[in-house]
Amino acid sequence: MTLFLQATMQGLALGAVYSLVAIGLVLIYKATDVLSFAQPALAVAGAGIISALAVDRGISFWIALPLGIFITGVLGLIIERTFLRAMVGEPVFSVAILTIGIDILIRTVLDNWIGLNPRYMGDSFSQMGNFGSLNIGGVAIQFLELTALLSAIAVIALLSVFFKFSKYGLAMRATSFDQEASLAQGINVGRVIALVWFIAAMLASLSGFFITGGFNGLTQASFVTALRALPAIVIGGLDSLVGAVVGSLIIGMTQGYIAYYQLSIEAKIGFSFGTGFSSLAPYVIMFFILIVKPDGLFGKEEVERV
Repeated sequence: MTLFLQATMQGLALGAVYSLVAIGLVLIYKATDVLSFAQPALAVAGAGIISALAVDRGISFWIALPLGIFITGVLGLIIERTFLRAMVGEPVFSVAILTIGIDILIRTVLDNWIGLNPRYMGDSFSQMGNFGSLNIGGVAIQFLELTALLSAIAVIALLSVFFKFSKYGLAMRATSFDQEASLAQGINVGRVIALVWFIAAMLASLSGFFITGGFNGLTQASFVTALRALPAIVIGGLDSLVGAVVGSLIIGMTQGYIAYYQLSIEAKIGFSFGTGFSSLAPYVIMFFILIVKPDGLFGKEEVERV
């Protein structure tokens, strides 16, 4: 039972981190009908900016963290204004391909900056264990994992309030439902879409900090970790915020259980799935769920009348 609870806690923390990227992906998709493949790169870029401020510039981490998140949001806004605003009215497929190009551009720049050795958020953040842990009934709960889980819950709660009660939140909901009708009602759709990219980039940056700053360190392979938010939203449904959270938790908990139980299962069946199976498992789950529900667990089925 202790092992199960340990794996569950780690899986929940991973799922919460993935959900921050996944929510941004869903926001962009609902507002523009485009799946942005640049979000994982923005997550790692955000972590890189925080690291550069805290380590290279010597700024206090507690200042570098919110400042780095804000700068990443501005980067998302610049991307939308510079590259994507000019693609309004173009086929969705073309815009999606453009986001892949943006992803490659960001990754190329970051790979050259990161180099071969991992980068962290400062001396005190060189290892996840330095954050300390809390032991409850034999279950070791890392403070970083707990912080990631609580941060994701807080962000989801704040976004729910924002969408329901704020002027721009209501405008974003209207835009995601029907852009032409929103324009007819006087809503500045361009400004709303820019705000969506700003929020999505900030969420990606916060997720990138938890993924790279503590769990694994910032490396050239960090993009692969952030990329797992894509199968999460496909599992949950491309247009569902609830689905983004549920899909992320499914992915995270799957990885947590595999990390703790894979060796014992392989010993019993006499077959090895390989050391990289935990990275492959999210895509296997996505494959089987899509066979049963092509629109995802919470996605809306589109019906076209002819």
